[in-house]
Amino acid sequence: MKSDSLRVLFCIGINQNFMDGTEQEMKDVWGAFSTMMSSIASLPDVNVLGILDDDQSQVGASADAPWTCYIMADVPDYQTVVEACNFFRTTPVGDGKFKLWKYAKVEARIGRKLVVPE
Repeated sequence: MKSDSLRVLFCIGINQNFMDGTEQEMKDVWGAFSTMMSSIASLPDVNVLGILDDDQSQVGASADAPWTCYIMADVPDYQTVVEACNFFRTTPVGDGKFKLWKYAKVEARIGRKLVVPE
């Protein structure tokens, strides 16, 4: 991790449109979700540190915190954070009529790696 990179927690909430979707629509959303995650990981100088999914202990849509899942990553700069969030606006679901943001939302918490002074 470069000393000037950002530590980012992408907080992802699945919304009611997903919960109301057909079985095929849900499968299409999962495919788009996988594409979005791969796209974030493939951005230049992004290092995904981990992904947490609490869908087994949280049931239903996520209106706000706690979110459905989280991606923690080291990201080189603010513009790359914006690019990562934009995948929710641009990743097509199924036939492409809708994009991922119909079914999920993202909020990026931006900070830095916590270093405890000695």
